[in-house]
Amino acid sequence: MHASGMKSQRRAAPVISARLSAGVRLEAQANGAILACFGGDTVSMGTFGAAVADRTQELAAGLPLSSLTPGSPNFNKEIELLVRRLAGHGLLEYRIGSPGNGTGSLAVIEPQVPGYWPQTPHLSDGDTLVLSRFAYMRRRGTEMVLESPCAGALFRIVDPKLVSFVAALSMPQQIKQLRRQEDFPGLEFLALLADCQIVFKTGIAGESNLRLAEGDHSLALWDFHDLLFHTHSTEGRHTNAMGGTYAHNGVIPPLPAVRPSWPGKAIDLCTVLDPDPGAVPPVAKLLRERHSTRNFDDRQPITLAELSRFLDGAARALPRPESAAGAERRPSEPVPPYPSGGASYALELYLAVNLCEGLAPGLYHYNSHAHALVPIEVPANDVKALLMRAADAMGAPAAPQILITIAARFGRVSWKYSSVAYSLILKDVGVLTQTLYLMASGMGLGGCAIGLANIFQFARMTGVEYQAEGPVGQFAIGRGAISRASD
Repeated sequence: MHASGMKSQRRAAPVISARLSAGVRLEAQANGAILACFGGDTVSMGTFGAAVADRTQELAAGLPLSSLTPGSPNFNKEIELLVRRLAGHGLLEYRIGSPGNGTGSLAVIEPQVPGYWPQTPHLSDGDTLVLSRFAYMRRRGTEMVLESPCAGALFRIVDPKLVSFVAALSMPQQIKQLRRQEDFPGLEFLALLADCQIVFKTGIAGESNLRLAEGDHSLALWDFHDLLFHTHSTEGRHTNAMGGTYAHNGVIPPLPAVRPSWPGKAIDLCTVLDPDPGAVPPVAKLLRERHSTRNFDDRQPITLAELSRFLDGAARALPRPESAAGAERRPSEPVPPYPSGGASYALELYLAVNLCEGLAPGLYHYNSHAHALVPIEVPANDVKALLMRAADAMGAPAAPQILITIAARFGRVSWKYSSVAYSLILKDVGVLTQTLYLMASGMGLGGCAIGLANIFQFARMTGVEYQAEGPVGQFAIGRGAISRASD
């Protein structure tokens, strides 16, 4: 056997240790309760025995995951329970390195989805691995990170030699060949990458179509930049700050509300505007009446009849008149009342009902062709959490009466279009959102677009993989209450 290969196989396997994420600390109370404190928040992890409180400091430096396996030395069921609960709240990171807590770290794993736990699936010397086309390395501050929109965690690179090792995996390579490298990081490291779909198994010589070999057809239809943008512009598959954080306040002045005028002579259009109020089209009046409603009158909730009329006017698919049918569409093909890129009509509406007279609370899918609501069995607490998250995003004091989640069947667009598929979907979301606003205004109802949606939560509730169908927008609807919070 090659000398370097023997050296690699004799090298001690790297140790995976759990430790508290930066900014997280544990407080043990006199009654045995252990609190996790982070970012001004405090979450109870439960009540434990005195021995657990004495060992919480080990989590600051790192607790080997092997010690959490029943039958291992120093195994403590309560310690395992505490660590699992911390992981469930996303309060842990995992160090990969040499035995002990000193030098020799390879990388640090940062979870990106709730409940992530390092897994090491079985790999053998005969397996061939290749880097995912969705995987990438980038500089984050003064660090290098390896990540993928498909991954449940990212890898913060500590040992610079890992950069060249990972880059070499752009070509399919057998593990037995990788073992011969002097800087082979260990089979456990490769298994962790495979678990996060940063690398995947393929044929010995590489598949003729690596794009199809990497996953199912719904994943194959995605372009790299589209999936990255989708997962990082929604909640659920990353831990980056989102929303109105004012990250550049005090660094860069805000742009003025009105763009500075161009130097040419302006043509005053008011001089040619018809002064007759009757000449204003009804749609123009609705556009000026449109506003966002964040407070709803729960004493007079929206009714099922009103909801039916709202969906009928804004989203129901009906045959178009022959005069309006395009060259690529048969006159009898039903279509919703809003435009869609490539006539794909990839958007679906899911209604989380809180208060609606004549309709039970729960989650429903709107079948736009049958004009029917189909109930989806999900726990009531999940529906409540979805509604309350929407209230937080709106800055509202209570949950909306109905929350509409706009989801996309991504393959309807990406099967045809390259590079612009996700962009077209977001344009469709924009025109549908305006349609929902106009219909709400015309019916005297309140509505509000919401910019955040959680793709992890939606996938868990529906059982549909996030890359096949997922939320791309939300809209709250109900009977509006008098409020100053409108735009």
